[in-house]
Amino acid sequence: MPPKMKEKGRKAAAQKKKKNSGADVETEAKHRLMLLEKELLRDQLALRRDEARRAKAAKDLMKQRLQGLEVELERAQSETKAIYAEICQKKAKAAREEAEQALGERDQILAQLQAHVTDMEAKYEEILHGSLDQLLAKMRAVKPQWDGDILRLHARHKEQLHQFGLNPLDI
Repeated sequence: MPPKMKEKGRKAAAQKKKKNSGADVETEAKHRLMLLEKELLRDQLALRRDEARRAKAAKDLMKQRLQGLEVELERAQSETKAIYAEICQKKAKAAREEAEQALGERDQILAQLQAHVTDMEAKYEEILHGSLDQLLAKMRAVKPQWDGDILRLHARHKEQLHQFGLNPLDI
């Protein structure tokens, strides 16, 4: 009987080995996969380090270029300010001369207009006096007729008031 036991033990051990060998294969595959992932991560890390170094070098280079460009910009701005100031002075001088010329022309035109206004005032005054004189002459000619008409009208109204029994002096 003992030999039977050995066979059973061998079968059980073989089965365990088979089971373990499947687990070992699986563990080994996981281990290899982990190693590959680790290697991949190392490669990616190395690539990123290289990219970071290149980016830092490019950043430093750009900083240097930026500083150079800032110096150039400041120089150009100072030159621009100087040119602008010169142009402004020239424009101000030209504007001042133009304004003085315009003021002179304006004063001349104002003097001419004032003389014209004075002439027109004299003419209008002459016309007005002539028209008023003619009006007075016409009124003097018509006044006796108006006086007669007024007296007749006054008398007629007085008579109408008496007809109604009213005293014209009381009204």
